[in-house]
Amino acid sequence: MSSIAAEPGELPATMAAWVIREERQGEPVDAFQIEEIEVPEPGAFEVVVRVMAAGVNFNNVWAALGQPVSVFGYGDHPQYGHHIGGSDASGIVWKVGDGVTRWKPGDEVVIHCNQASYEDPEVHGLDPLAAPSQRIWGYETTWGSFAQFTKVQAQQLLPRPRNLTWEEAASYGLTYFTAYRMLIDQVKLQAGHRVLIWGAAGGLGVFATQLCKASGAECVGVVSSDEKGELIKRLGATDYINRNEFAGMMRKGGETPDEEKARFKVSRAFSKRVGDLLGEPPDIVFEHVGKATFPTSVLTVKPFGKVVICGATSGYQLDFDVRYLWMRQKQIIGSHFANAWECKKANELIEQSKIRPVLWQTMGFDKVAEAHQLMHENKHLGKISILVGAAEEGLGQTEEGPGAIRAEVGS
Repeated sequence: MSSIAAEPGELPATMAAWVIREERQGEPVDAFQIEEIEVPEPGAFEVVVRVMAAGVNFNNVWAALGQPVSVFGYGDHPQYGHHIGGSDASGIVWKVGDGVTRWKPGDEVVIHCNQASYEDPEVHGLDPLAAPSQRIWGYETTWGSFAQFTKVQAQQLLPRPRNLTWEEAASYGLTYFTAYRMLIDQVKLQAGHRVLIWGAAGGLGVFATQLCKASGAECVGVVSSDEKGELIKRLGATDYINRNEFAGMMRKGGETPDEEKARFKVSRAFSKRVGDLLGEPPDIVFEHVGKATFPTSVLTVKPFGKVVICGATSGYQLDFDVRYLWMRQKQIIGSHFANAWECKKANELIEQSKIRPVLWQTMGFDKVAEAHQLMHENKHLGKISILVGAAEEGLGQTEEGPGAIRAEVGS
């Protein structure tokens, strides 16, 4: 990796970066290659950050594959012709552009991944997530965190929690801030609520579980093994359900009437188990699985309850019995990442150790392609951080705190 001789306030001419190019989209191990790239200069209200550590998310598996859509057709990719991924980072402010007053070179930060144009009126009165220019940095834009330097909007910066190491601080933003908006703002989670969390030991679920605990809500998590179930109980879940017990409830699509009848019977049994564990049917269902689970989510949530969804890892075309929605006056609420204010409030809980990252493994900068290949093949066991500027694990923590939860399970 290129050495960095420049001091804060000055940028070197080039940097080492893991780059995806359109002609080599495919398996992550082949799509990602290290290149020497010109370091970008910050524009107005922009900041260049020296990346100390980066977090790995599934969005850059999609970027590598070029599926479900190629990143090269939108955002700033046509301008630059390359994709530098990475939507989570911790680092040091290195140079600021015109108009930046809150941050200066040397400040230690974490980066949230929502970008939008300051000229969009939605940013100033509605919500940046409603802006037509809204993009996820490091996926829908280039200049992500898998490089020695990254360029971001100044509003993306948050103070780095001093109770975490560089790699811990890089591990939580995308998934945690998404879960925070879903539960705290979209469905107004509060003490006494009962919540069902799909994929509770995954990147979103571990934070949803902790948010329920911190809010005084009860939750039951759905996991794929008893080992993962014990993890989420450690994080504050009331109990867990091993989804393998109810495998027949998963919708594949195109079921025959007899197959649907059998599937629905298993869903009803699952719903009863959830109600038994929580004492009542859930007020809220935390959804991100989509096609396979959504019919069961709508069935299981109580009358006047809410299903909040931020993704669809098993498929985007949802097929469910809508009678259970309208006749029992349930609500479906869509949610996408978080705005800067939500990220700030969520980050304060990390600083206070009320919410903790859950980190499986930290890898060196030379392992970026390998880490995404592991994720693509579902051979990882939780959140992966990449050391970039940090020389080794364990650096950066300057205040007392429990740090991340280290787990051999997670996704």
